[in-house]
Amino acid sequence: MMPESPAPPEAAHSPDARHVFVYGTLRRGGSNDINRLVPAPRYVGMGEVQGCLYRIDWYPGLTLGGQDAVTVVGEVYEIDPPLEAVLDEIECIDDGPDSEYFKRELPVEVDGRPILCLVYEVNPERVRGKQLIGHGDWILFHPAQP
Repeated sequence: MMPESPAPPEAAHSPDARHVFVYGTLRRGGSNDINRLVPAPRYVGMGEVQGCLYRIDWYPGLTLGGQDAVTVVGEVYEIDPPLEAVLDEIECIDDGPDSEYFKRELPVEVDGRPILCLVYEVNPERVRGKQLIGHGDWILFHPAQP
C-alpha cells in the first residue's frame, strides 16, 4: 500500500535531492524494495513512461520508446545523492558501453505533471532473446513473494 501523503517538511531531503522512477524490483514489495534502502527515499507518486519491458531474469529491463512501446508504470521517489550511489551499484552502472543499465534523465508523468527523473534503462544489447512482457507492469507480471 502506498503512503497517503508526501513526507512532512521536517523530513525534507537535501537541496541536492533528485527524483527516480523505479519500475521493477526496486518497487514497493520487490526484492530490492527502495523503501528498505538507506538513506530512505520519499515517495512522490505513481509515474509512467513509454517503453518496452523485458524479463531479463528474475528482474526486468526497460528500453525507452520503440515501435512496441507501451505505458510502463512505476513509482517516483525523491532521493539524496548517497541513495543514488546505492541504486547505481544495484543497477551495475559503469561508464562503459557494456554497462548492463544506463542512467537517463527524463520527464516522467506523475499525476498528470512531468517530473524530471532518473530512469535506469537496460542496455539494448541485453534484451536480445529475452521475453517481451507485452504490458508495462512488472508487479503484475512477477508478483512480490510473501
